[in-house]
Amino acid sequence: MKNKVSNQPGTGARKPSKPARNSSKSTAASAKSAAAKPPSKQQLVANLLLRGSGATLDEMIAVTGWLPHTTRAALTGLKKKGYALSSDKVDGLRTYRAVAPV
Repeated sequence: MKNKVSNQPGTGARKPSKPARNSSKSTAASAKSAAAKPPSKQQLVANLLLRGSGATLDEMIAVTGWLPHTTRAALTGLKKKGYALSSDKVDGLRTYRAVAPV
């Protein structure tokens, strides 16, 4: 006679537990991996805006791969983070600029 395996909790064998994480790793190793982390897309947009020449919507879209409405929403997010945003329209082309928060 075969043993039946029940799907009800507490009536059968358990899955093997995962080994405990080694918490004795040095913080220098984790800090090193954090430093090597590439900038986020929002940080890339911020870097473009902080340039002296600023950035157009098309430039920001090219860097991030976002749609125009998503890129404009990122500008709102930067504004909420304390960046002072401004825009100028010259010859039908809008250029955005930013000043980093203090």
